[in-house]
Amino acid sequence: MHRDERRSDVTTLSHPLFAVFADLVERASGLHYSAEDRELFASKLAAHAAERGHDALLDYYYRLRYDDPEGVELARLIEALVVHETYLFRELGALIALVDCHIVPIVAARRRARVWSAACSTGEEPYGLAMLLDDRGVLDAVEIVATDLSGAAIRRAREGQLGRRALRDGYPVELAARYTEASAHGFTVAPRIRDAVRFSTMNLLDPAPPGLGLFDVILCRNVLIYFREEQIRRAIDRLADHLAPGGLIAVGVSESLLRFGTRLICEERGGAYVYRCAP
Repeated sequence: MHRDERRSDVTTLSHPLFAVFADLVERASGLHYSAEDRELFASKLAAHAAERGHDALLDYYYRLRYDDPEGVELARLIEALVVHETYLFRELGALIALVDCHIVPIVAARRRARVWSAACSTGEEPYGLAMLLDDRGVLDAVEIVATDLSGAAIRRAREGQLGRRALRDGYPVELAARYTEASAHGFTVAPRIRDAVRFSTMNLLDPAPPGLGLFDVILCRNVLIYFREEQIRRAIDRLADHLAPGGLIAVGVSESLLRFGTRLICEERGGAYVYRCAP
């Protein structure tokens, strides 16, 4: 086979081959790729397969399907596919509502609050939350747990190094400036904020690790849009199992859980919509 033919093979993704690759990824991560996503999926897949030394996508599929018993190689592929588009104070109004209308009152009642940032990506969400809590003087009374499917994202989050696009125009620059310093590649989070968040890897579709416990707030924002309904139900059931009495689940402002049964009730808190378990 000539070199040009090998290059063509690794960058060509037929409909059947797309279907089997997409199924592998979805079963492992919940991430759903429709036919409309085939070109983008093919581009990322081809680049990753070539990097891993495969001249043919079918050969790479066989490796994933039959020669990867521990799922190590599949995890590498998922890392290459995952989108880490996030920034500090994203959907700020909803975040402020959770802090001021739910978390602060818990602390005021002399009870320690627990917050879980599920699918936290590179840490901007939990770090922004920690900044808001410290601004209200309650950070020391709140435990923040942050998890993500991507091990690479979690390693970066733990370092407290944020990219240049972590802070967008129109967001509270003054607040961020109190807790970050400019670095060569973006921003470095202050140790007080960095140390307030406990990061770990976790797949939302897998059983939670022992000791995760119950939470007063669970943030799972702008991730379920990548799942199909079956996976959304599974993920929400996992999250709901870890709600403390009176606890709330917050999803993205463009997301809704109303069609997923009666276990969760939608409520308005401070102008933001959240979900709690039915009594």
